[in-house]
Amino acid sequence: MNIRPLSSALMLLSGLALTQQATAQDGGPERRRRYYDGNARPYYRGPIRFTLGGGVGLYSGDLTSGLGEQFVGPSFSAGLLYKVRPHWHVGGEASYVQLGAKDQLVERNLAFRGRNGSGVVLVRFEPFRDEAAFADPRRPAALVKPYIKAGVGFLLYSPKAYNGTMRPDDNTVFLPSERNDYPAMALVVPVGIGLTLRLTSQLNASIEGAYSFTTTDQLDDISPVSGRSSSDRNDGFGQVELKLEYAPWRR
Repeated sequence: MNIRPLSSALMLLSGLALTQQATAQDGGPERRRRYYDGNARPYYRGPIRFTLGGGVGLYSGDLTSGLGEQFVGPSFSAGLLYKVRPHWHVGGEASYVQLGAKDQLVERNLAFRGRNGSGVVLVRFEPFRDEAAFADPRRPAALVKPYIKAGVGFLLYSPKAYNGTMRPDDNTVFLPSERNDYPAMALVVPVGIGLTLRLTSQLNASIEGAYSFTTTDQLDDISPVSGRSSSDRNDGFGQVELKLEYAPWRR
């Protein structure tokens, strides 16, 4: 699988990590540039936070949008976050998620397994004030912070459809692919919500749920192209993950 599209979302921010490291090694906080919000309160940009997450992936498409037919698969992600001003972060993330489901129409007797990788750039908004975001904190840092996020990027998807009602195994006979260029590429737009718990000044833990809209109806290799489905609506998928956020150069 060509992994370059998956890493492209992170390359834009890789330079920020090196800049942040150099700044952290260049003397005390007084040498950092101060910025000011609309109320003239000073803040520093950064720090870089590395994120690592794991959880489950859930499919929504021609076969089902319900939980009862899901073959729940693993979901993993890694990325970067950078605070540009209080409440606002920008970042990038690479994800791997395995999807699968059986048909909600018993008479059709279809199922699939799909392996997918994505690379996205994203914006994260924290609606409540956290004094730790300012250079002149007036209260202790917030222990719990909700957030919302949205992004855009590319998805590489490689599904295999088959007849059956169980997860595939070594004896499963897969149906001919609807296209001959898997892994194929599509645009992906993830939106999500999360809740962050402050563990230390450098380490946070978050629980996050996200849904990704895509520009393909073949995330499951089931579409009108082969006559396996009469619906041409694009497929999507969800991810529920527990994430760690680590800021190695946090002051």
